[in-house]
This record gives sequence, C-alpha cells and structure tokens, in this order.
Amino acid sequence: MTSSSNEAEGGNEAPFEPAPPGSTLPTDANIPTTPRELEAVYDIPVQVSAVLGRATMQVSQLLKLGRGAVVELDRKLGEAVDIYVNNRLVARGEVVMVEDNRLGVTMTEIVKADRGL
Repeated sequence: MTSSSNEAEGGNEAPFEPAPPGSTLPTDANIPTTPRELEAVYDIPVQVSAVLGRATMQVSQLLKLGRGAVVELDRKLGEAVDIYVNNRLVARGEVVMVEDNRLGVTMTEIVKADRGL
C-alpha cells in the first residue's frame, strides 16, 4: 500500500517506513526456532502455579476464619484448574496424585496466548 492509496481510503497514518539498518525489531527471522537457538533460555527459572479456584470475601469474614474453616471456591469438584507460568495463564489441567502422596497437575488444554503487546 502506498501513501496515496492510504490517503484515498481516508487514513491519516504516516506511510510505512522500513526499520533503519542495524535495528533489532522482532521479525520472523529473529524468532528462535531450533533447540540450539533456544539454549540461552533453558536455564532461566520460571514460577509455575496451579490455581484450584478463587474466593472473594470481606476482611471481617477473613478474620473470623479459624482452623477447620472451609472457604468455598468458584470452581466445582472435578473442574479444570488454571496453570500459570510467571503469572500468565498458559494451560488448564486436572489435579493428580504423584509419588509420595504429593499433588501434581496433568495439562489437558493449552491456552492460546494473546500476543498483542
């Protein structure tokens, strides 16, 4: 599209200008795609969280809670839990028991990320 066709369509945007030489704008050519290109990020720690559900309550209700109190969550038994990586929802899954009576999560659905920044 040229600037004249942009004006003909009623747009007030400046015409497209290519990036200056040496700039590092994200392009498909700059995105790592092979395991070798990704090696630099393999050792970066991330925080993984599984959220069973959420509840909202007033501070006065919170202060009344004691040992044995049950907090009702917004999920039903057997409903998928949300899996977050660095506070970003990435998947949903089911709670499972792994060795030594520890809990784990089996991913059942990958959540498509909105890449718009």
